[in-house]
Amino acid sequence: MNTVIQQLIQRKSVRVFEDREISEDIVQMILTAAVNAPTAGNQQLYTILRITDPEIKARLSESCDHQPFIATGKLLLVFCADCLKWYDAFRYAGCDPRDPGKGDLVLAIDDALIAAQNAVTAAESLGIGSCYIGDIMENIETQREILGLPEYVFPTAMLVFGYPTEQQMNRNKPQRADLKYIVQENRYHRHSPDELQQMLSSKSGERPYEEWIKAFCERKYNSGFSREMTRSVSEALKQFSGGD
Repeated sequence: MNTVIQQLIQRKSVRVFEDREISEDIVQMILTAAVNAPTAGNQQLYTILRITDPEIKARLSESCDHQPFIATGKLLLVFCADCLKWYDAFRYAGCDPRDPGKGDLVLAIDDALIAAQNAVTAAESLGIGSCYIGDIMENIETQREILGLPEYVFPTAMLVFGYPTEQQMNRNKPQRADLKYIVQENRYHRHSPDELQQMLSSKSGERPYEEWIKAFCERKYNSGFSREMTRSVSEALKQFSGGD
């Protein structure tokens, strides 16, 4: 197993960082890796916002589910699905483009997330930890105001980077499901109740599986933040009606 694959397997989210700055040359390496990610039609349907203003960091730490470590991250990047810049380019060149639609948004989200993962992988290779913040998709009206986001631009993911503390480096990575439950061949197989319990039971720890999964459902799937994310995404989708 080579170094890249080892790092991909060992990588885990880091939320506690050393009080140590990331040098600008390393930041540029991470950003360069991000923008060289695979992209649909070589369009790079994303914009990366590098957040350096302490006030904006502090506001994001509150708007993204009140997580103080966001404000203290040494590098903060917001990856936005951006359907606006090509739409503008077409219009400025005298084309007659349709308004961006939901399919364009999904394609741009794909592009943005691929670029984000390139940044994560590059950072990991340089000894820098990272954490995805999906909460950037919640409270969409607030995020738009904080980041100055126009229509057809959607905040897909935020990443917080920093050098992990020793405790974070030594912390065990949560176990992932076995390949046999994730990788299927040729056609989709819907898991049986027994297969799903076998796949997920390692996550329940000492608790009975049924008790754990009911609690997890309420804490995550039925949670207020999950419902807010659905509302925010639905609100954002209203902008993307072109081609419907």
